[in-house]
Amino acid sequence: MPWFDRFDALFAPSFPDCQVLREEPMDRHTTFRIGGPARRFVRPAGAAQCGALLSLAEEEGWPVLVIGNGSNLLVSDNGLDALVIYTGSLDGVSRTGGRTVRAGAGLSLARLASFARREELGGLEFAHGIPGSLGGAVCMNAGAYGGEMKQVLTAVTAWFPDEGIRRLVPEELDLSYRHSVFSDKRGVVLEAELLLEPRNGDEIASLMEDLSRRRREKQPLEYPSAGSTFKRPEGHFAGSLIEQCGLKGFRVGGAQVSEKHAGFVINTGGASCADVLSLIAHIQDVVYRETGIRLEPEVKIVP
Repeated sequence: MPWFDRFDALFAPSFPDCQVLREEPMDRHTTFRIGGPARRFVRPAGAAQCGALLSLAEEEGWPVLVIGNGSNLLVSDNGLDALVIYTGSLDGVSRTGGRTVRAGAGLSLARLASFARREELGGLEFAHGIPGSLGGAVCMNAGAYGGEMKQVLTAVTAWFPDEGIRRLVPEELDLSYRHSVFSDKRGVVLEAELLLEPRNGDEIASLMEDLSRRRREKQPLEYPSAGSTFKRPEGHFAGSLIEQCGLKGFRVGGAQVSEKHAGFVINTGGASCADVLSLIAHIQDVVYRETGIRLEPEVKIVP
């Protein structure tokens, strides 16, 4: 019996209030607007249900992909023979006392930063323009303009295949540049706690607007993309290296190196996953040939 038939047989009685979609196009769920259909696409009703579904999938051996806002994903044109678990319903947020904020993994960073501003708590201004969810931001220690998640995280609740749901403190998160314990160990973020600093709400809003203005001026936000395509090589900037090699505006099909910021590969309309992968490979080859530096993709490629 195919895994998805087994899933269908077990799913309804086990998770009656959990929504499932069949053959759901993934281009609806990635900021690249690229990706074929997922065999099954599920929206758990909360963190406990998400953990239970993950444990069932692990027990049954089903292929699983957990996504939030899909802002750092490049999904195959052929789709995914997998159970895609969408964490968007894990979007609660609260101030739990003093300077601590607790939020679900599916909450967007923009909404989280706006909540902190209303509570007059600073430290998340850098995150306001990052188009991802809190869970993804924890996994890759997301950052911008001198800020990163490492600076504010105090605890993370996550599911692990061999342990179930447990709480991790900062020392266990192994946070570094675009890296966390989740980079090396299979696990799914369900919730996070952050320690912020009291700050005037108007000052927070002013800083957020300044960073938003700088993003609009420098980044191709008018096109679908997955943000920065490559990690920053030590001592260099990927965008500068790509521009230095004369690749600004270079395109393969509907995928193009942004003329506004060479660190972004954009979907100019109708780009396929194959277009983007070909363009990434070409950029890597040219930059390596010209500079001796091998660029490493920051975008997560889901074959």
